[in-house]
Amino acid sequence: MWRHALAEADRVFASPPRLDRPVDGCTYCTSESELSILGGDPAAVSDDLLGRFLREVPSHWEADQYPVLWRRLMPRALRYWGPEGHDVDPAGEIGHLGPHGARLAEWPAPERAAVEQAFRALLAVSVIDGRPASDIADLLEGIAHATGELEPWLEHIAGLSGSTADAGLVRLCFDWATDFLWEEFQFTWWYDGDPQAIAAWLPTQRARIAAFATRHPRCKTASDALIAVDRLQAGDHSPWLYPSGIAGPVSGRLRLLGAAEHH
Repeated sequence: MWRHALAEADRVFASPPRLDRPVDGCTYCTSESELSILGGDPAAVSDDLLGRFLREVPSHWEADQYPVLWRRLMPRALRYWGPEGHDVDPAGEIGHLGPHGARLAEWPAPERAAVEQAFRALLAVSVIDGRPASDIADLLEGIAHATGELEPWLEHIAGLSGSTADAGLVRLCFDWATDFLWEEFQFTWWYDGDPQAIAAWLPTQRARIAAFATRHPRCKTASDALIAVDRLQAGDHSPWLYPSGIAGPVSGRLRLLGAAEHH
């Protein structure tokens, strides 16, 4: 899925849009010579310069040039975020494609479709490759921020099949449900996002979590995820103490819950 998405992005962005003038940006963060490179052949942009461009806030670039730069560098950006790219948290970078940045929603339809196809592949990889649930959630938030909607991406996760997808979904539901029970769920980058969309989605995955728990009766994460989702749906409080003062929220939480076996 990922290789196919990259091939499609390469095809759609094979003739990138031209800039009508030299690139103008914050010369404190990006030198004049680097601005010139960004305006040239996308293949000549080093990974280091690419990464700094992706991370730089939109306000440091000319508003009309910023989307064009992204369109020119999109295949490179996808590879940068992909499973063979750099070990980075792409949530904030992908979020720069949102309405206050590169405005992905206004790009030509074939380009939007290619980017969203790649996002679906990235999200699928994140669910099945065993990474922490917080990393999946961050990626999902960045994609939702870029596209302006969350529900289609939740549906995409729910539609993934196979044992590794089941395991990834269980980890994600456990993480989210406990955050809601502790009233600490929030988006980091997507300020317009509505967390209630996730709260409403979690109970729809109960049957899948229960089936996984039946197949893996020793999986503490699955059994606790069922408890958390049921408590959330009932409007009840968390049955677990909040892990304050224990080595950080994630590791402390896992020790308190006894979730030693993560599938």
